[in-house]
Amino acid sequence: MANVEQHELKKRKVGSGTDDAVVTKLDAAPAMDHDEKKYAKKAESAIAQESLLPDVYNPLLPLLFTALALFTRLYRIGRSNIVTWDEAHFGKFGSHYLKREFYFDVHPPLGKMLVGLSGYLANYNGSFEFKSGEKYPEDLDYVFMRVFNAMFGVLTVPLAYYTAAGLGFSPAAVWLVTLMVLCENSYATISRFILLDSMLLFFTFTTMFCLVQFHNQRPKPFGRKWWKWLILTGTSIGCVCSVKWVGLFATALVGIYTIDDLWQKFGDLKMPKVTYAKHWAARGAFLIVWPFLIYALNFYLHFTILENSGPGDAQMSSLFQANLKGTDLTSSPVEIMYGSRATIKNMGYGGGLLHSHVQTYPEGSQQQQITCYHHKDSNNEWFFYPNRYEPEFSSEGELRNVMDGATIRLIHAQTGRNLHSHQVAAPVTKSAWEVSCYGNLTIGDDKDHWQVEIVDDLKHRDHSKLRTLTSAFRLRHPTLGCYLRAANVNLPQWGFKQVEVTCTKENDPKDVHTHWNVENHWNEKLPIGEAADYKSPFWRDFVHLNVAMMTSNNALVPDPDKQDDLASQAWQWPLAHVGLRMCSWDKNVVKYFLLGNPIVYWGSTASLGAFGLLVLWYLVRWQRSYQDLTRADFDHFHYAGFYPVLGWALHYIPFFIMGRVLYVHHYFPALWFAILTFGFVFDWLTRRLPGGAKVLVYGAAYVAVVGVFVYFSPITFGMEGEAEKYKYLRWLRTWRIHGQE
Repeated sequence: MANVEQHELKKRKVGSGTDDAVVTKLDAAPAMDHDEKKYAKKAESAIAQESLLPDVYNPLLPLLFTALALFTRLYRIGRSNIVTWDEAHFGKFGSHYLKREFYFDVHPPLGKMLVGLSGYLANYNGSFEFKSGEKYPEDLDYVFMRVFNAMFGVLTVPLAYYTAAGLGFSPAAVWLVTLMVLCENSYATISRFILLDSMLLFFTFTTMFCLVQFHNQRPKPFGRKWWKWLILTGTSIGCVCSVKWVGLFATALVGIYTIDDLWQKFGDLKMPKVTYAKHWAARGAFLIVWPFLIYALNFYLHFTILENSGPGDAQMSSLFQANLKGTDLTSSPVEIMYGSRATIKNMGYGGGLLHSHVQTYPEGSQQQQITCYHHKDSNNEWFFYPNRYEPEFSSEGELRNVMDGATIRLIHAQTGRNLHSHQVAAPVTKSAWEVSCYGNLTIGDDKDHWQVEIVDDLKHRDHSKLRTLTSAFRLRHPTLGCYLRAANVNLPQWGFKQVEVTCTKENDPKDVHTHWNVENHWNEKLPIGEAADYKSPFWRDFVHLNVAMMTSNNALVPDPDKQDDLASQAWQWPLAHVGLRMCSWDKNVVKYFLLGNPIVYWGSTASLGAFGLLVLWYLVRWQRSYQDLTRADFDHFHYAGFYPVLGWALHYIPFFIMGRVLYVHHYFPALWFAILTFGFVFDWLTRRLPGGAKVLVYGAAYVAVVGVFVYFSPITFGMEGEAEKYKYLRWLRTWRIHGQE
C-alpha cells in the first residue's frame, strides 16, 4: 500500500510539470536507507509544522496588527501644524494638480497625483504655497491630507504579515517580522507627513507580497489564482515605478526571479514546448508590457490634468507648451525677421532653452558661458542679426525674413555678446568645440556666424522661411563646419549644473540634439499669429519628460561648496549611524527626528551577515558530502532566504555608485528586505529549539523590538520643548537629537 501511495505521488509530480513543494517533500524512492529515512522524517515533520499555517492566516491577528498600525502611524498626527521637511515640495505639487498647472519634478507622477487627490478630498483649493516651516492656514485640512498618506504606511503592516506567512515562516517568525515593521520608528515617522515615501513603501511591499503569492501558485500554472497574482504583480511593478524610479529595483527583483523560474522550467524535459512558450508569453505580457502601460497611463493622466500653463513649462517641447491654456507662445508673430527677439529651444529629449549669463568658463577660453536652461528667464533671449559681411541691421529699415541657408548672428539680449565657437575643447565633452559668448555688436569675427538649416516644418510645406514653433532648424558654424548641440550633459557646479552646449564635429541630420526651434518671439512690427490648431504627440511628450526627469535627477549631486547637514552616506544607513532633523530645532517647534528602531536596524543588518555565514557553512558541509538539507529545505532557503537578501542588495548597493545627494530615507525600501532576511534567519536558527526555549527567545525579541520603539517614541510622535530634554535618546554621538554639532 505504501509503495502504491509513493507511486501515485511520483506520478503527480511528473504530470504537473511544476515544482510542487509538498509533493517534493513526500517523494521518496521505494527503497530507503537509514539516512533517507532520517530525511523523510524531517520532511514529514516540516509538513506537520505547515499544519500551523491556518492559524497564521487567521484574520484576527492581522486585524490586531493593523489596529496597532493605525495607532503608531496616526497618533497625534496633527501635533505639528507647520509645513515639515519635504511637505514643502510634495504639498506644492499636489496644489498644482488642484489648480491644473503644469509643473516639473524629477519623480514620476502617481504619488503626487495621490497627494493632489488627498487635497481634493479635503476640499483644499490649491492656494497655499507650502513654504517650509510656514504654519498651515485654518481653511486647509492638513490633518486629513496627512492621514490619507499615513494609511499607505498602515497597510504595510498587514502586507508584512501575509508576505512572511507566504514565505513559509513559522507563526512566531511571522509575528516578529510584522512587529518589526509595526515598531520601526523611521517607517512610523515618515508615514505621518505629506510625502511620497509611505506610498513608495506600500507599493514595494505589495510587489514582494504579490510575487510571493504568485510563487506559491506554481503547482497550478494558468489557474485562476495564478493569473490573478501574475497580473497583480505586474500592476504593483507599474505602480511602484510610477511613484519613484527606485521601484525599478523591485522590478529587477521580479525579473531575476522570473528568469530563475523559467530556467528551472527549461530543465523540465516533460513540459511540452507549447506550455513553456505560454509561460514566457504570460510573463512578457504581464510583467513587462502591462507595467509599462500602467506607467505610461500615469503620465497620460498627468498631462490631461495639468492643462494650464505653469512653472514647469520650459521643461517640455515648445509644441507641448503651445497647447497649454494660458501660455503666451501662441501670441507670437509667425515669421522670424532680422531684429526679432526670441527664445530658442533645443528639440532633443529633455532639451532646454539656449541660455547665457555673465559668468565665464573657469578654463578653456574663459569667455562667457553658454548653456541650456530649463526655466524661463530673460537670459534665454536672443536677437537675430545679419552676419558681419552684410549691411548693419537698422530698426528703421525694411523687414527681412530669416531664410533657410542664411548666415546670421545671434546676439544675447542681456549682455549684448555674440553666440560664438572656436577651436577650444568643450569643458565636458572634449571631442566637441566650446561654445561661448564673445564680443559685441562691433567687436567680433566670422566665428560669430551661424548658418540656418531648416530641416522640417510641422505645419507649413514651405521650408524656406524660419517660423515660430513649427520650424525645426540646425545651426551650422561656417568656419568650423560644426553644429550647435545640447545633449543632456550637465556642467559642474561652476556652470550651475545646467546643460552643456557644444559645437559637434559630426554632421548627423537625424541627431535631434542638434535641432532647435523658436519658442517665444517678439517683434512689434509683426502681427500676432493664430493659435495653434495641432496637438503634440503623447509618446513624444512622454519620452521627452522622462529624459528631462533623468537629466535633472543626475544633476542632484552634492555641492562641495556647501555643507548639507541633512545628507548622509550609504554606508551609514544599515548601521543607523545617522538620523535626520525634519524641521527646525527651535524649542517652540514640535520636532521630529528621522531615525530607525536600533534593534530593527542592527538586527536586520546582522542577519544579512548571518545569512552569508549560513550559505558558507552549508557549502562547506556539502563539499564534505554531508546531507544537511532536504529538497524542501533547499527550496525554502532559496526562495525565503536568498530573494529577500537579493531584494536588499538591489535596493541598497546601487546607491554607492550614484552621484546624487543621499538621505537616510533612501534606505527604507532596502530595510524591508533586510527585515524579511532577519525573519528568515531567526526562524531558521531557532527551528530546532525546544518549545520552552523558543518561547523565551521569541518573547525576548518581541519585548526588545516593542520596548525600544516605545523608548524612542518621542522622535516619532514629536518632541516638544527644549531638545536637551531628549538627550537620553542619543545613544550614538552622530545622532543629532540635541546640540548644534
